[in-house]
Amino acid sequence: MDQRQSPTDDFPALDEARFIPPTAGALTPSRRFDHPPRFLLLYGSLRERSYSRLLIEEADRLLRRMGGETRIFDPRGLPQPDGVEPDHPKVAELRALSLWSEGHVWCSPERHGAMTGVFKSQIDWLPLESGGVRPTQGRTLAVMQVNAGSQSFNTVNQLRVLGRWMRMLTIPNQSSVAKAYDEFDEAGRMKPSAYYDRLVDVMEELYRFTLLTREIAGPLVDRYSERRAPEVQIRL
Repeated sequence: MDQRQSPTDDFPALDEARFIPPTAGALTPSRRFDHPPRFLLLYGSLRERSYSRLLIEEADRLLRRMGGETRIFDPRGLPQPDGVEPDHPKVAELRALSLWSEGHVWCSPERHGAMTGVFKSQIDWLPLESGGVRPTQGRTLAVMQVNAGSQSFNTVNQLRVLGRWMRMLTIPNQSSVAKAYDEFDEAGRMKPSAYYDRLVDVMEELYRFTLLTREIAGPLVDRYSERRAPEVQIRL
């Protein structure tokens, strides 16, 4: 028997016309971006002194210090999902920012062992598909949480699940700040600490991953199943 021919060489269920074996050449950027990396930052509390917002603002400063362009979305006034039409101004703003971005930073307080409803509502307004466009697919993501008490990782774990569901490239590092009320001064700036050092680590890693992937996001997340469905048009 010819050893090169075996039952494993037969793929009756495979659509050969749509099957494209990955190659290094396919991941060579076809275009180069001349603009700085673009980041959308989301937080999950409406309190006047919101520690998730303060942590996001510190992340924003660091990303801009590295040379990035940033936008922080203010969730005040965002309706509950499905409560209004998607053309609502706050919904339209959020979706437009997601399409503009090349990376995201998500931060939510942990409440009752989970992310807040304020944060989840923002993600629920970002569908997997909208008019043939994937609002989040292929974008990088860093996840963070703030805690009122001891350190926990429930929320960042949930955010990772959300990131996978939204087809994002979630970086390995993350930030979880315990007793957040002790980590910021009266002006709302984060104090020097191991938590601040970790925040810098996370933003550096996000910036690097975004530089590495933003120009190849299309082929990097290209899917055989979607190539078999020509009516699904993906534009990143």
